Amino acid sequence: MLIREWMTTSVISAKEDASMLKVQKLMQEHGIKRIPIVDDEMKLIGIVSDRDIKEASPSKATTLDVHELSYLLSELKIKDIMTKNPVCVSPMDTIEQVALIMLEKKLTGLPVVDWEHKLVGMITEADIFKIFTEISGIRRGGIQFALELSEEPGTLPPVLDLILENGGRIVSVLTGGYKDHDTMRDVYIRIRPMSEEEENNLIEKMKAACKVVYWVKDKVNMVG
Repeated sequence: MLIREWMTTSVISAKEDASMLKVQKLMQEHGIKRIPIVDDEMKLIGIVSDRDIKEASPSKATTLDVHELSYLLSELKIKDIMTKNPVCVSPMDTIEQVALIMLEKKLTGLPVVDWEHKLVGMITEADIFKIFTEISGIRRGGIQFALELSEEPGTLPPVLDLILENGGRIVSVLTGGYKDHDTMRDVYIRIRPMSEEEENNLIEKMKAACKVVYWVKDKVNMVG
């Protein structure tokens, strides 16, 4: 999945000569925590976060009066506190790549630029969460099976066939959690809701056919 399908394209941006006070007001008005800084050609040159603004703001213990404080904030330019040459991504990067970058660099949002380095969007951790809920199929309810299967070729198709043969309709299949020197993997299969009788029948057949770690409906049902 490419981030161009999920990124926010209506991005609030600012120029480097904007005052910190103006950018802070933009953040408050639009409920955002970061604003990319661009030049006259919309090329990305920096980014500023609400943390940057807090750190640059005078302490509450300041001896400045209201007028002096307002003047100071209006004169402080965003170019003086922004992060220059920020980490950014391309619309053609995958969701997985972007999530890994955000995780490793401890970032909660990234600007998206095209091949000319022009700003075309933003991708945030909220977008990543939204994508995860979509690909997992959680909104469709049903049952999710957590299985432990061998990494050997051909171990997954028989399980999927078993589900289909017993009336199950597969919503999503996710794999990961490799263990034991990559010989075993965790597999998570979500199916659409079934009648209680069909569910119980499928659960028993799944337990007999492979290692079911747990299954989830309204609560987690551990096996073993």
